[in-house]
Amino acid sequence: MNKKIYQALGLCFLLSWGLAGVSKFSGIEYKGSNGLILAVLYMLMPAISVIILSKFFWKEDLKKWGLSRPKLPWFVIAWVFPIVIAFCVIPVSTLFPGIIFSPGMEGILAKYSGSPEQLKMMKEQLSAIGAYMPLIVLVQSLVAGITINAIAALGEEYLWRGLLLKEMKKYGWIKSSIFIGVVWGLWHAPLIIQGHNYPEHPYLGVLMMIVWCTLLTPLFIYFTARSKSVLTAAVMHGTLNASAGIGVMYTIGGNDLTAGLTGLAGFIVLVIADIVLIIADTRSKEKINDLLNEY
Repeated sequence: MNKKIYQALGLCFLLSWGLAGVSKFSGIEYKGSNGLILAVLYMLMPAISVIILSKFFWKEDLKKWGLSRPKLPWFVIAWVFPIVIAFCVIPVSTLFPGIIFSPGMEGILAKYSGSPEQLKMMKEQLSAIGAYMPLIVLVQSLVAGITINAIAALGEEYLWRGLLLKEMKKYGWIKSSIFIGVVWGLWHAPLIIQGHNYPEHPYLGVLMMIVWCTLLTPLFIYFTARSKSVLTAAVMHGTLNASAGIGVMYTIGGNDLTAGLTGLAGFIVLVIADIVLIIADTRSKEKINDLLNEY
């Protein structure tokens, strides 16, 4: 691997983990609005690292790292794909002991931590919306995924599926996915330890996040290579973040290790999705590894 990879990762981890450390020792709790602000700033650190190195040290054009117009229809497919995965997590979650399907969304109500008055209001709102809720969630996820969420997600993707994928494409789809996925998952560690994604199991959650990101990365690389743009990965990432809660909205039971997109149920769905795309690639006239060489 070339020096750019080590330099980019070194600066990214320094800025990201440094930010998390400063906030932790400053007494800022990772929850509520403080947690949201910290998470967004944290997501921007990978892109900031690439920009600093490209402009002031490497003298590289910022467009080099995948900033190009994405090819249709792969961009659109990647935009919708995370929502399909999110809904598939629901039936898979019910395969685990103690998790049942909840069409009335009692699961999300059980996790709500607001006041009794707020909880009552939420129940009334959900009851009024009724059968339209899946459609509302679908539309909200798509809109958020391609707008505000995509902007924040590009802060990550500019490094993971931008610079890193550009510099590692010679190693092929699978090897690049494993390396980028492990590093991407490990990068989340300071936030996971503070309760992000796995609040019930913060330390085991670090390992879970590494596995999850490793399973997710082949999908991101697949659509990035097909569309020839890191912007596709950003929109896919943004939509994934917007729709991730679907898996627990319609289930009751389980915990953060089993239920939902980031739990074992999500792992199963991602493994199946990876296998499907690998089979699709073997039957395609345009192989992903060939497309990566053109990326």
